[in-house]
Amino acid sequence: MAGPLKVNANLTIPEVELKWRFSRSSGPGGQSVNTTDSRVQVRWDVAASAVLTESQRERARERLGERLVDGVLQVSSSEQRSQLQNREAAERRLAEIVAAALAPPPRSRRATKATRGSQERRIAQKKRRGNVKRLRRDTSD
Repeated sequence: MAGPLKVNANLTIPEVELKWRFSRSSGPGGQSVNTTDSRVQVRWDVAASAVLTESQRERARERLGERLVDGVLQVSSSEQRSQLQNREAAERRLAEIVAAALAPPPRSRRATKATRGSQERRIAQKKRRGNVKRLRRDTSD
């Protein structure tokens, strides 16, 4: 909980780079919802982070484009009644988002041709379907 946030095997965000904010949640909680600050927001400045290399920073900015506001990524959580559980959920979600943004791009697809057998099966199926439709026609004109 308190301490650095481990994103993946190679990246750990130090606690000093995470900014926490707590507010009242609008979710479940009965009477306690009006008195406890159970909603959690965590903010991480991607643009000013010291733990990212320049290439990682560019990749993160590119992939998180719409989620970033002035280079800052914000994640909030208010599903649980407990501030502690919401804090853990927000940390988990932030780590997942950052890990997905920094993951290497997928391998590009190699174009392939349909096999001769698959082409023949497709044509045979089309002919069978055409025959079924032809036999359904009303020939009593």
